Amino acid sequence: MITAPGLVVAVGPALFEVVVTGHGDSEVRDVFVADPQEAATGQPGDLVLGLGLRDAEEAVELLKRCAAGSASGVVLRVGLAQEPTVVAAAENCELTLIALQPSVTWAHVVWLLRGVIDRAAAPDSPAAGDAGVHQELFALADAAAAIVDAPVTIEDNQSRVLAHSSGQDLTDPARVSTIVGRRVPGEVIAHFRARGVFRRLARSSEPFLVPDGPNGIRPRLVVPVRAGGEWLGSIWAVVDGPVSADVTAELSNAASVLALHLLRLRAQADVARRSAIDRLRTLLRQFSPDTTVDVRLPPAPWRVVALGSPGGYDVPQELDLWESTGRRHGWSEPALADLDGTVLAVVSDGDGPGSWRWLRRLVIDLAKETPGTTAAAGGRARGPADLPSSRAESVELLGLVRRGLAPGPALRVEQAWHVLTVHRAVTSLDTTKLDGPLATLLRHDIENDTAFVDTLEAWLNYPGQPQRSAKELHLHTNTLRHRMKRIGEIAKLDLTDPRQRLALQLQIAAVRTEH
Repeated sequence: MITAPGLVVAVGPALFEVVVTGHGDSEVRDVFVADPQEAATGQPGDLVLGLGLRDAEEAVELLKRCAAGSASGVVLRVGLAQEPTVVAAAENCELTLIALQPSVTWAHVVWLLRGVIDRAAAPDSPAAGDAGVHQELFALADAAAAIVDAPVTIEDNQSRVLAHSSGQDLTDPARVSTIVGRRVPGEVIAHFRARGVFRRLARSSEPFLVPDGPNGIRPRLVVPVRAGGEWLGSIWAVVDGPVSADVTAELSNAASVLALHLLRLRAQADVARRSAIDRLRTLLRQFSPDTTVDVRLPPAPWRVVALGSPGGYDVPQELDLWESTGRRHGWSEPALADLDGTVLAVVSDGDGPGSWRWLRRLVIDLAKETPGTTAAAGGRARGPADLPSSRAESVELLGLVRRGLAPGPALRVEQAWHVLTVHRAVTSLDTTKLDGPLATLLRHDIENDTAFVDTLEAWLNYPGQPQRSAKELHLHTNTLRHRMKRIGEIAKLDLTDPRQRLALQLQIAAVRTEH
């Protein structure tokens, strides 16, 4: 399922902008092209494209008809979508209104949106996957190569090779390494960065020529690929020298078409990622025998790990941060999801990237540079049914680490069983209804400005070690013994009873937690 605002998020801000958010939870199942000469405006689940509208009056009329037909949203050119009367009409109708930038044709919009909607409807279906877009990218690479009469690669803005033309045997060793590795080699990137290539790509839409370089690197004609000002990638052609203006212009036209393919590829990847997160979130929330386990997980047994980041990040940012961090350090398919405001990872209980041992080392290293980075692992989950309980333990333990009640930055539940046991017992106590000796001592301390509760706590913390208890309180040992005698007289304590000692410690901990 995908909504109209979700479509905009998936495609990115290069082409679309949400002007009015209506019923944001309405599912989009298809794209409907509205004809201003006809009354039809689609049906529930349709995202309506307003073609051929001449003025704001026609746009307002379209919005009203779409609202009456329960459409999921309307897309208008940015000029009309930002007209005050149009915005007001969308708000009154509670209809999602999306502005389309003028740099793309309606035909391309239909192709782009339907590809994303199909992927959202069947994220695991090969027919709805990325294969078709990838094949089209290779076809575009061949078309660009035919225009410039030179071998071509298509790369994203991370220098990853998305497609290449045929005839790469006529290139240089750097190009061969790029294609074999599916990424531009580091030394080649350093060469181009030193020449300011990537700064120019990030800022300009104009093609430019990069001269030859060391180790047989031949000249490149580089064509930035942009949409709505956003740099998406580039076309790289290995040429012998300067290229004519006509050829450059044709390649620029090809780049505008390529931009839509890259947007669709990114949007489909985003939809697939969101779908995977939703499925993992469902598995972590509650498992039942009817639950379908259609989530890619590392080999069992697993642990659910609650992850913490320094302040200043919201949950979606934290999720993105942990995903990029995991991939950067070798976890190729991070099993991550956010649930109830916490980022969670499902890791294996073995070794290597994606395991608890690997993640623990990573978090400890990260915490040295970025204090506040934490990880708390729940107990072993030997099957999917154990994941919710492991998740609950990890979240509880992370809360204790953040409050300084358990040692960080990374630990598992087996290392903190005693802390968890006490915490659970303490949080179950109602401190407003305390009875017994501690209630008497609390009243005495308030009325007489004494510190008998602190004295008793130190005595209980170091049983049989009066010198250590006295040192903790900065008292002489004889003073401590005198106070304990007075406490016994006031509160009628029997500290030889282990159950009384335990109950008192729990009550004191509950009072300390409240304050």
